[in-house]
This record gives sequence, structure tokens and C-alpha cells, in this order.
Amino acid sequence: VQLVESGGGLVQPGGSLRLSCTGSGFTISAYDMAWFRQAPGKNREWVASIGKFTGLTAYADSAKGRFTVSRDGAKNALYLKMNNLKPEDTAVYYCKVLDSWGQGTQVTVSS
Repeated sequence: VQLVESGGGLVQPGGSLRLSCTGSGFTISAYDMAWFRQAPGKNREWVASIGKFTGLTAYADSAKGRFTVSRDGAKNALYLKMNNLKPEDTAVYYCKVLDSWGQGTQVTVSS
């Protein structure tokens, strides 16, 4: 199992980013997948999940209404679309399946 995140960067408050997580060695749609984030000096926290087969989604309160998790079976990829970004969203974002993590992608929200 390998996960590779991409799409992070520097964005101004109110801006948007779409993170991608490409999986190999397994089929993303057959597993529950999740996004987590870790800000400097803080514990890693759950952001959003998407369920296997049904695609049922769930979000942390901090992400509700602003973030959307989705997947593309053809590309075997997981996405996190983030809108109306805030400075407190600054963190390294990770995707996770079972006990496997990607290397993370840095998101910095700053003017």
C-alpha cells in the first residue's frame, strides 16, 4: 500500500485548494479513506472521511460546509477540496487507509 499526497501550497485567506491522494497497491473505493491534518505543535486531527462502496462522507466540525472529500475510481485517487480557507487551516495534510499514511502535503493559509 502506498499513498502520495499532492496539491498543497500557499494560499490567501478565503482561497481554495484541492488536495489529491493517489493510491497504489490497493483499490481506493474498496476501503474507508480519510484525511487528517497536523498543525505545528498540535496533534494530528481527523478532517474528513469517505466510506467504501457507498461513498458516505463525514466531516470534522472545522471542515463542515467548506471542505468536500471525494474519490475517482478510474484514477484510484482521493481528493479534498477546501474552500474559504482560514489561517487556522494551516497544517500538513495526510491521507490514510487502514494503518497506512502518505507523506503529507503542506497547506499554508496566509496573507
